[in-house]
Amino acid sequence: MTRVAAIDCGTNSIRLLVADADPVTGELVELDRRMEIVRLGQGVDRTGRLAPEALERTFAACRRYAEVIKEHGAEKIRFVATSASRDAENRDDFVRGVLDILGVEPEVITGDQEAEFSFDGATKELAGRDDLAKPYLVVDIGGGSTEFVVGDDRVRAARSVDIGCVRMTERHLTRDGVVSDPPAPEQADAIRADVAAALDLAEETVPLTSAGTLVGLAGTFTTVAAIALGLEEYDSEAIHHSRISLEKVREIAGWFLASTHAERAAIGAMHPGRVDVITSGALILLAVMERTGAREVVVSEHDILDGIAFYAAR
Repeated sequence: MTRVAAIDCGTNSIRLLVADADPVTGELVELDRRMEIVRLGQGVDRTGRLAPEALERTFAACRRYAEVIKEHGAEKIRFVATSASRDAENRDDFVRGVLDILGVEPEVITGDQEAEFSFDGATKELAGRDDLAKPYLVVDIGGGSTEFVVGDDRVRAARSVDIGCVRMTERHLTRDGVVSDPPAPEQADAIRADVAAALDLAEETVPLTSAGTLVGLAGTFTTVAAIALGLEEYDSEAIHHSRISLEKVREIAGWFLASTHAERAAIGAMHPGRVDVITSGALILLAVMERTGAREVVVSEHDILDGIAFYAAR
């Protein structure tokens, strides 16, 4: 076993997994998993640059993660950066800051690489289950982009498109820095139009309707699952591999569209950093299920972070 530290830095959150990994079998023994909302992608869709305050929030989280990694004695560190840092003109500032703090250079991966890591992380432990039909369609709704990847024992097709809960919120629900609460019908329609166009792009590469099982990753899916399960507080064990129906997703998305910030913030399982962006995320989730024809989604707590750890061990 090799002790590895995997870091996934996206548009909305930065996450850490420290684990003992077997590079041959793919077995992963989790030692520490944590997440912070840093909103690295704040304003990137509008300005094309990483904001100074967003960089500082991210670097502060990296300093805390550096202490955790040191405590566990990880032999290898792999830091992967996704949508926001791909899009930013000043991503070199981000790279230098991470290198100074953690001693490793962040890999600004492509959307296709992101999809492959997500697929491996989500599906390794599904092997052998006869209640889940193949192929799998793995969907990872991030802050800036959403990844679609279809495969069985390996990836068959993948596509990343520029729709995410932060990007859609900033583009369509935000005026002068304030999120509409609740959104007007035309704002929700604008999100739906962007998502439909992005799904058309994804479908050029990925056969969205051919999968036997839809597997959903990341905070939008897990938050909706927590609400669907009636959890009073976030419980990753209860959420992991839960199965949420299309009807329940439609009901929750409708509630978000009519809710206020205070009502969403009062949900015990809701992370404070998701309160403003969960409505956009739920609209993406619902559109994905309607387009694919999935009657339910299997929600996974294991995702790109686990995939990064597997590759770090190799």
